[in-house]
Amino acid sequence: MCGAELSSLPEGVQRVARALQDKGHPHSPVMLDDAARTAQQAADALGIELGQIAKSIIFRRKSDDAAVLVITSGDRRVDEKKVDALVGKTGRADAEFVKSRTGYTIGGVSPVAHAQPPVTLIDRELFRFEEIWAAAGHPHGVFRLRPQDLERLTGAPVADVVQAPAT
Repeated sequence: MCGAELSSLPEGVQRVARALQDKGHPHSPVMLDDAARTAQQAADALGIELGQIAKSIIFRRKSDDAAVLVITSGDRRVDEKKVDALVGKTGRADAEFVKSRTGYTIGGVSPVAHAQPPVTLIDRELFRFEEIWAAAGHPHGVFRLRPQDLERLTGAPVADVVQAPAT
């Protein structure tokens, strides 16, 4: 992606694109015609399985007010007790907290290029897929990657952080 293309993108997407370029990631962000504020909307727009969407969920750690980012498969729900066991007691993060800590609005939180580095955990369920897609800093922006790329891009551990799927 060249400088001219980059400058036409929203600021959050520009930040993600630069971070991906800096780390040698082969895929640049793409902008979808419609907003993908939910994992289902993103999966529908991309024509992929819901589980291939890497959702970025932000929690607020109570002991130090740190942002905790859980990157989970779109078809799974975070188990807050499992997250708490790994990082300490957390609570819900409101929109203002998410924006101030990540630099992104809810619905566009990328797993990379945060305003303040979060405590990050990667859901092991993402490794069911060869290819996944994540938000790129804007509700219309996404980028393609492999689950292994998330480890490389974030330096975060892979953990069991989700509820068992309903049967």
